[in-house]
Amino acid sequence: MTPLCGHDGAVADFRAGLDSGRLHHAWLLAGPSGIGKALFADKAALRVLAQGGATASGLDIPDEHPMARLVAAGSHPDLMRLERLPRESGTELARSITVDQVRGLQRLFGTTTSMSPWRAVVIDSIDDLERNAANALLKNLEEPPPATVFLLVSHSPERLLPTIRSRCRVLRFAPLGPDAMASALRSALPDAEDEEIAALVGIGQGAPGRAIAFRGLDIAGLDRAMAELVREGDATNARRSALAQGLALKSAQPRYEAFLARAPALIAATAKGRRGAALAEALALWERATALAGSARRLSLDPQSTVFELAGMLAALALPDEKEAA
Repeated sequence: MTPLCGHDGAVADFRAGLDSGRLHHAWLLAGPSGIGKALFADKAALRVLAQGGATASGLDIPDEHPMARLVAAGSHPDLMRLERLPRESGTELARSITVDQVRGLQRLFGTTTSMSPWRAVVIDSIDDLERNAANALLKNLEEPPPATVFLLVSHSPERLLPTIRSRCRVLRFAPLGPDAMASALRSALPDAEDEEIAALVGIGQGAPGRAIAFRGLDIAGLDRAMAELVREGDATNARRSALAQGLALKSAQPRYEAFLARAPALIAATAKGRRGAALAEALALWERATALAGSARRLSLDPQSTVFELAGMLAALALPDEKEAA
């Protein structure tokens, strides 16, 4: 399995619970997308399933371990993993994890453990549960089946039902530092040159998954276009119209996703250099941009309109003297 880079505190906290013999039944893995929460969940689940008195530190289990082989083959009877399923077309994922998927967990809970002392449920991510699915899961968290651990990945824990959060032990995951980022990327991309790794560290903002998703998308060009809006504004709407049209193409979906992630981040970075009224305006724009980018993903908003509006927020950051100079 891919090595987990960083997050030593989360690893230590989980192992302390496991080694004490009093492992909490539900763990909420909270933090930004792409920083390794799902990988942590998978490793923690395997560690629990393979526990059997093992005393090695960390979460890693050798690939040749019988439990690791079963998990890798997707055939371990004591593990279930819930995530969004492919649509009938096979090219896109469903918008949410359904209540039927959550109810399907009863097949696991209705029998005793088969090969391990524990059962494990990984949900990646719990943010994707539809309302009825969240309520169905809550019943399992309120009356947890014996010898069962839930590992719940969340990119936006504040959006979860408070009753779900209250029944979980929260592990918070922070973006990786440059060294851990480089290590994670070298492990995931063994053929990448050092120059590319360095570039991906820069654009990944502490999230290896995000950096890998951005690979080959000319993120530098996208950043230049956004920086131009911030620097020079867009009095005629020509710049943001061109950006919106280009990112609305179906073939541009990955770059559109990158734009949704990077536009609010650029506004936040710009705000750090402002003071007084300019700072307040930038922070207000950041809040609007963050909300719009999140809604665009959850609600499948029209890409062209979304990019046009977000690009307008970037252009609104241009200071008056910069606009005049342009």
